[in-house]
Amino acid sequence: MSMFHATQQAVLNQYLAELQGKINVSFEFFPPRTDEMEQILWKTINKLSKLNPIFVSVTYSAHSGTRNHTDKTIKDIKKRTGLIAAPHLTCINETPQALQTIAQEYWNNGIHNIVALRGDQIKKTYQSSMYASDLVYLLKKIGNFDIAVAAYPEVHPEAKSAQSDLINLKKKIDAGANRAITQFFFDVEQYLRFRDLCVSVGIDIEIIPGILPIFNFRQLQNFITFTKVKIPHWIYVIFHGLDHDLETQKMLGTFVAIDMIRVLLKEGVRNFHFYTLNRSDLTYAICHTLGIKNNKM
Repeated sequence: MSMFHATQQAVLNQYLAELQGKINVSFEFFPPRTDEMEQILWKTINKLSKLNPIFVSVTYSAHSGTRNHTDKTIKDIKKRTGLIAAPHLTCINETPQALQTIAQEYWNNGIHNIVALRGDQIKKTYQSSMYASDLVYLLKKIGNFDIAVAAYPEVHPEAKSAQSDLINLKKKIDAGANRAITQFFFDVEQYLRFRDLCVSVGIDIEIIPGILPIFNFRQLQNFITFTKVKIPHWIYVIFHGLDHDLETQKMLGTFVAIDMIRVLLKEGVRNFHFYTLNRSDLTYAICHTLGIKNNKM
């Protein structure tokens, strides 16, 4: 290790230590489909809720055919933990009238935070009459929801170009979105360039980085087949030969996430959104390292 590199590492570590108590986190969960999955989810929620996240979100997939799982999970989290819980709301498979009904019910039940998304296409030939910007506009007409939308540092896989993708994000912000959460990424420089581009086109809301801790590298490779996320070569190298050693993969995944976050902190980022995959171990360890701890222990 060169003296320059060692000095940089020391600076990042010192900066992390100085930010104890000034970092905010949020967590994403997906709704369980079986009793066993529900037990795992609540074990995760009970542990991570002690870290006082600023909010948690629960996903919804049009492929499931029902919103009941998401709605039930959101209401249970709110009732059992008191956390701010934000359901994912998609519009690709819903009419404006149905979305108005859903949004009004959320508002009436005290659920005032929403992650507004277009949603994944069920069929490639399906043409949506609504997009996320339309959904944001609809929600703001129902009530003053706190709305998060999606951002894509490496460009949405269906976007015609990086420029058109940025224009779409600007439309969502102009419609009333309060913040954006990025798709997971592993190239920190790509995120920083994207953040600068957002500023250059007048996007002045916070662009929260989405962090996916790696605990199963093969699973991660499956994830990226339907995204434009690139895995740096050095990550392939350190995970090579560990297909059957998940414990070592988890340790390395924690290292990768913390290394990314240290750089992001130095660049002024203070909020992080974790894609937990309903697991607590890696996310809890990373947050502990960031100084976000369970003070009740």
